Amino acid sequence: MTGIEINLSQMLARREARANEQKNFLEKYNAPLISFSMNIPGPIKTNEKIRAAFNDGKNLILETLANLDANINDLIEIHEDTGDELLISVSKINPENLKDAAVKIENENKFGRLFDIDVIDSGGRKLSRQNFRKCLICGRQAQECARSRNHTIKEMQDAVEKILS
Repeated sequence: MTGIEINLSQMLARREARANEQKNFLEKYNAPLISFSMNIPGPIKTNEKIRAAFNDGKNLILETLANLDANINDLIEIHEDTGDELLISVSKINPENLKDAAVKIENENKFGRLFDIDVIDSGGRKLSRQNFRKCLICGRQAQECARSRNHTIKEMQDAVEKILS
């Protein structure tokens, strides 16, 4: 996979910055929040193909919000070497319905397995999906494979490339 490699300290710094941005949105709007990024294993988090898939996901989310008559209070889009991200503060919609719509996008889109669409309620609680995500390679529970490192970075990157192609 081509792109700029990032290290763990860069990822941790971005994760902390994202948490602060989420907190600021929650405090400012007191409304549910969508936090969208790409689930890309390995040291390369974005490139032209990944960005195109991200844009696909962003457009699906915005279209879904319009169809649900949700009100977008604010949104920010971030494109860094650590990955592509979108934060959207949303009102006039139940967070559980928002999570159901997010899971539907993840389950039904050709890039959906690479989408990471989190929904955070106005109290700061991240809503969980009802069923586990499947591993890109073997289909078992993704968290178990990640925790036990069942697959190499190369195997995971090859699986991502296949999805992006």
